[in-house]
Amino acid sequence: MGEPERVSVEGERLGRRFYRQDPVTVARQLLGQRLVHVVEGVRCSGLIVETEAYLGVEDKAAHSFNWRKTRRTQTMFRDGGTAYVFLNYGIHRLLNIVVARPEEPKAVLLRALEPVAGLDAMYARRPKAKHDTDLCSGPGKLGAAMGIELRHDGTDLATSSGLLVERVRQRSLPASEVVARPRVGVDYAGEWAEKPLRFYVRGNPHVSRP
Repeated sequence: MGEPERVSVEGERLGRRFYRQDPVTVARQLLGQRLVHVVEGVRCSGLIVETEAYLGVEDKAAHSFNWRKTRRTQTMFRDGGTAYVFLNYGIHRLLNIVVARPEEPKAVLLRALEPVAGLDAMYARRPKAKHDTDLCSGPGKLGAAMGIELRHDGTDLATSSGLLVERVRQRSLPASEVVARPRVGVDYAGEWAEKPLRFYVRGNPHVSRP
């Protein structure tokens, strides 16, 4: 086998210590940082502008609710910084990042990016996108545009040679620039459906919805 494809790192990689925080903190602090994926030598990247926090075993919207551990959800029980990728509606590959420590199955869903680099490759993967604000404005669009596949499930973003998050900001966005809203598509979760666990950059045109 050949050498693994190497990322052209343009910023400090977010590491294990960052990902071992609680999901709300990670979801907020990821805003403004840069997701990077190198596919066939092409660096694709985008600023994270929308996230959702999933709080683990007590969260009725989380796949790990009530300690549910299946072939699909076992990745959530790994260490903070692990990519959790699953298929939604049998079509969309959604990229989540496991947070906290092993056996604390919590995660953050990446919902939207502001594309920065590799836009030609993103458009090739999402030919129906008509403009930049449509490329990654939703978790399914993000997964497709960034070339996320089910094989990336279990990837360690703290050490991976091809998939990672780079630090763009040293400090979190101020509270005045972050909007907190209920999560999307979790009506089945009862009272948990109304909790303000979706975070996005105020006024950013690349978010999935206001």
